Amino acid sequence: MNENFDLKLAKDNRINALIDFYGSLLTPKQAEYVCQYYADDLSLGEISENFNVSRQAVYDNIRRTEQTLEKYEAKMCLYDKFLKRNKIIDNLQDYVKKTYNNDKYINQLVDKLEKIEEE
Repeated sequence: MNENFDLKLAKDNRINALIDFYGSLLTPKQAEYVCQYYADDLSLGEISENFNVSRQAVYDNIRRTEQTLEKYEAKMCLYDKFLKRNKIIDNLQDYVKKTYNNDKYINQLVDKLEKIEEE
């Protein structure tokens, strides 16, 4: 059960990230459905009540939108590039911390790298 939860959490995080990158390319209805489902954690029933449609209509729309987001990612790779950049920044931070442990200027560099990562 823990493994299923971890898989669902990983999928939810990925879809939320894809929404951040490609959400402006979705139709307003697509964006609203996936945002309510993934970001707001509403159930299919709650979303169907909000839009006065069937649960099946909401489910179908969300699944199609997930496929659309994955197609955008496959073509543009913005999320993948974001993850790779963050990994490089993390590795650089670790290297700087290990190599230049107490140097005042290096600590300032590490602080700047952390700010870049946050942005």
